[in-house]
Amino acid sequence: MRQATTTTGRPTLSTQSRLGRRLIQLYAGLALYGVSSTLLVEAGLGLEPWGVLHQGLAELTGVSIGVVSIAVGAAVLLLWIPMRQRPGLGTVSNVFVVGLAMDATLAAVPHVHGLALRIPLLLAGIVLNGAATGLYIAAGFGPGPRDGLMTGLHRRTGRSIRLMRTAVEVTVVVTGFVLGGTLGAGTLLYAVSIGPLAQVFLRMFAVPPAPDGSTVVATGQPRGAILRP
Repeated sequence: MRQATTTTGRPTLSTQSRLGRRLIQLYAGLALYGVSSTLLVEAGLGLEPWGVLHQGLAELTGVSIGVVSIAVGAAVLLLWIPMRQRPGLGTVSNVFVVGLAMDATLAAVPHVHGLALRIPLLLAGIVLNGAATGLYIAAGFGPGPRDGLMTGLHRRTGRSIRLMRTAVEVTVVVTGFVLGGTLGAGTLLYAVSIGPLAQVFLRMFAVPPAPDGSTVVATGQPRGAILRP
């Protein structure tokens, strides 16, 4: 079998290339996730569940939705401590990159008016969100803080991931809507389409295993828990 390292213990070129590809996928996926979330905001036809909460908190506090996303991600990450969850590079990066990308995109994208533009923007946002999800999860650097919350609750309670995800997302949607977040047809369309889209892009962006099957950092979460960075 071909060795993954040289006799001096340094990584081979193939291992270095694999790590480079994973890092590119991670940060490209997180950045594109922020862009896709902004497209959903601009479409104004309904946001993804956590987006409803972020927008509602942004309306309440007067700060940007990107800053709210960072704050919520950090708060959720703190909840990992009592659940003894172990974050990866992707987990920590997720907290900051998605929110920064959202605010940057909001500053660059002009407001749109009329369904003729808003509907295509919504569809583009959902498809791009699926691609972004596939990119960053396939990189294998650990789950996003929100997904880790669901898997942590699953382990602590013994309840199914599906039940934990539903309970968490219903809670954040209702809270966000009460605070002024946008709930609409786009929210429902996102809910029914993001799973199949993410699975397609997960296969498309799958990173080939290392020569010796080793990894550089902890890999991602069970695929049943995906859909949120």
